This record gives sequence, C-alpha cells and structure tokens, in this order.
Amino acid sequence: MPHAFVNRIATALPPNEVHRYFLGFANSQLDGDPGRQAVFNRLADRSGIERRYSCIRPSEDPRGASVDVEGVFRRGAFPGTAQRMQMFERDAPDLAVEAVEKLDLGDRAGSITHLVVTTCTGFSAPGIDLEIVARCGLDPSVERTIIGFMGCYAAINGLKLAHHIVRSTPDARVLLVNIELCTLHLKETTDLEKLLSFCLWGDGCAASLISAEPGGLRLDRFKAMLAADSRDLMSWSVRDDGFDMVLSGRVPAAIQRSLGTDPGAFLDGRPVDEISLWAVHPGGRTVLDAVERALALPADALRHSREVLRNVGNMSSATVMFVLRKMLDMPAGLPGCAMAFGPGLTAETMLFETAG
Repeated sequence: MPHAFVNRIATALPPNEVHRYFLGFANSQLDGDPGRQAVFNRLADRSGIERRYSCIRPSEDPRGASVDVEGVFRRGAFPGTAQRMQMFERDAPDLAVEAVEKLDLGDRAGSITHLVVTTCTGFSAPGIDLEIVARCGLDPSVERTIIGFMGCYAAINGLKLAHHIVRSTPDARVLLVNIELCTLHLKETTDLEKLLSFCLWGDGCAASLISAEPGGLRLDRFKAMLAADSRDLMSWSVRDDGFDMVLSGRVPAAIQRSLGTDPGAFLDGRPVDEISLWAVHPGGRTVLDAVERALALPADALRHSREVLRNVGNMSSATVMFVLRKMLDMPAGLPGCAMAFGPGLTAETMLFETAG
C-alpha cells in the first residue's frame, strides 16, 4: 500500500496587519474599569503575538465610532451573522485562490482529483469549494469534500482524509485548502476572558498538495484524543451576532494533563525524545507552554510553532499547516509529530517523517 506525502504547502494572508489595533479596540471596551484594563494589558502583552492579519480594513482610531473603514463594525451596532457570512463569501475565495496559486500547479491543476476544504468561520452553498474549482482551473468533476466547523484541529482531519484517499487510490492528487476568517467574529463585550480569547485570532489560508509521489512530509499515523471532563472548556457556536467562541483559561491545564498521562498513546509507543520535529498548533502561548511541560520538551522544540504564533497569531485550522510548511525542506528521515486542539476538548495528532 502506498504512502501519502504532503508534497507542497503554500500560505496566504490578508493585507491588513491589525494586532495592535485590535488590542486597542479591546482595551477601549474596558474604559472606566482601570483594574481590569491593567489585567487585560498585562496578559495581552504576554501573548507571544506581535502581528495578526485580517480581512477587515481597520479605521484610523481603535477608539473611534467604527472599527472598520466601511462602517460595518459600528460601535453599538455590530453586524449580525448574515452580514458576516456575506463578508466571508466576498473575501474567503480571494484568499484561498491566492494560496492555491502559490502552489504553482500550472498545467497540472487539471490533474487534481480531490479537493478537501476545511473551515469553521463561514459557510455558503454553492460555496468556496466551487469557487476554487472555477478560479483555479480544476476539473469540474473533481471530488469535493468540506470539513466544516471542527475548529483548529480540522487541518489534521483534512490530512487524515487525504492520507486515506491516496492510500486507496495511488494516482490521486489531493488539494487541501484550510481557509479561516476568524476576525469576522469580532464582538463587543466587557467579558475579560472573551476579550483575551479574541486577542489570539487572525485570518489566513494554507493550501497543500498531497499525493503518493515521494517528497516533502510522509504521513504515517493519526490518533484522536478526547480530554476527560473538559467538554465545556472550548466551544464554537453560531449566534445571531456571529460565531461565539468559548475558550476557558483552564484549557492549557487540561491539555497538559491529557498529553502528559500517556504520551506513548499518540506516539505509537515511541519515546518522546525520539521525535525530532514538533508541529504543535499554536493555540496561544500558554497552550504551547502546556505541551512543552507535559512532554518535557527541550526549550527550542516548539520554536516553529512559537514563530508562527508570533507572526500571524491563531488562524484556527490553517495554523498548524503554517508550522508544517517550515519543515518541508528539512533533511530526510526526521520523525515528527503534529497536533492541534479544538472543541471537545479534542486533540488530533499525526506522526510524520521528512522525505526530502
């Protein structure tokens, strides 16, 4: 049975860098409460994030009447879910096409046999999958699958599906697109935990080619883990005023407890120190710290994840693919483990090996 390989990964970001701007907006919602403002500012400064990008074009003043130049996010009158979905329909295809074009498929775009799209930040039908088919020159008969609303770990499930496809159909060429516009779900709130949660999110897209052709990253084994008694710590719900994320401050401790109990369960019995590469979804600095502690990793083991967090923030399902992209050109034969976390509280893990 053939192996499946991630041959290429390309990424794309919106043009608007918004991290400091969004921090200013969040801070302004705590005006009149200097104590909580001080707590917010202290924790935000320790986030490990320097830049995030958004499809929202920010106005000049984060304390002004509107967050964006178009006046959609007006204070006291933020848009409902329908208008946010219209923005997703407008902006997500452009970002997805940009990422796919960076794969430089050229004349071979028509040879893509399967298209897998992951997203949890916007939906429509006919949707982004058909936009990608039409605008990227894919065969109209390409087999299409959308993995929706699974949150940050959906990329691992997308790779898992591609892995099964290639192993069952060796001549398959799978295009995986992870597209998320997280910042569309900006909220007006004085809830400190929600404000701190939103300070993680950015928009981005990753596109990957998976096939049986050797080269890149060889996909070896997948395993899902569900943390006990942690169902309510992370959730993602559709509300009238957009999608509502619950990200409890207890998530890092739950992750640390779950991973540290039996690392061999997701490492196929291998010792932690035999894994050379760690592609951990940077759900936040404290999440990375928790993984590092749980597995007793060296200080630089998560450097790629921390770099992605610093430069683009948490882009839900696209983020771990940004981390894996950094490992494509490494010498062959290096064993690695990828993992991402999401609602449940669930961890999806993947063992891989660099193939040069």
